Amino acid sequence: MPKVALAVTDGMLHFELAVAYEVFGGDWTDAPDPWYEVVVCGPRAARTGGGFRLDPDCGLDQLARADTVIVPAWADVDEDPPADLVDAVRAAHEAGARVASLCTGAFVLAAAGLLDGRRATTHWAHAETLAARYPRVEVDPAVLYVDNGSVLTSAGKAAALDLCLHLVRRDHGSAVANALARRLVVPPHRAGGQAQFVTTPIPDQPDHPLGRLFPWVLERLDQPLTVEALARQANMSSRNLARHFRAMTGTTPLQWLLTQRIRRAQELLETTDDSVEAIAEATGMGTATTLRRHFNRTVGVSPDTYRRTFRSRQALISDRPVGKSLSF
Repeated sequence: MPKVALAVTDGMLHFELAVAYEVFGGDWTDAPDPWYEVVVCGPRAARTGGGFRLDPDCGLDQLARADTVIVPAWADVDEDPPADLVDAVRAAHEAGARVASLCTGAFVLAAAGLLDGRRATTHWAHAETLAARYPRVEVDPAVLYVDNGSVLTSAGKAAALDLCLHLVRRDHGSAVANALARRLVVPPHRAGGQAQFVTTPIPDQPDHPLGRLFPWVLERLDQPLTVEALARQANMSSRNLARHFRAMTGTTPLQWLLTQRIRRAQELLETTDDSVEAIAEATGMGTATTLRRHFNRTVGVSPDTYRRTFRSRQALISDRPVGKSLSF
């Protein structure tokens, strides 16, 4: 049986750990034979970030005997992961193990040097931190997971399940992965990437020179707006506007404006039955073709796919009887 080792230590997050254990260690009566042998490896009894106590089956040295090593999410990305965990993960990879991180577990792989020169991902909220701390890693915050063959990384939370199902698909084929996804009541493969789940908050600094500009723009997203128009409203030059935008938002005025138009389109797709053409007009995109092009490039899926995903989720919630559990 191929051995899957879950690397645990104090501070790991329990959600991603449970996801991996359920996928690879669940009691699937119709699973192909051989399935997986799952072991939990850690230096000692550990407490997860959620307060759960874990009693490992064996020490971290056993990671090197596994076919696949899963590193769950690391709770505090501002702290360096334990040296014994980093060393054990590196040794397992050198021994030939396939190593996968879930969510912020990528920080452990990066500390072990496994992501140097490789494309990788993590939760979008921590992508900039990962890229700044490990500049040799090509961080892609927009995808759900990255497969480099022997080293894999996933984005945040639910994307851990996407990566685990991807590993099953690699090992056993699509039919098995699809059957497992049905038992877990999840899509066998989700379209798009993290971008469709990333929020774009408006900087809340009313005393800033741009403080009054942001709400003014948001009330006029259906109108044609230029950098010059924004500069006039802010009572500053276009160059000064660009400088303030870069300092406050990290991007250009036009890119910020496009992001707000896309975000408004997302809201309308989630909450209305308006056609794509009407939404394009309401968000200042002009035509459905233009909206589809920018939406797909930014979010990773088409407006129609996005609407089906989020509206079906809302319908499921709204149709749920009060006080009763869901059944499928």
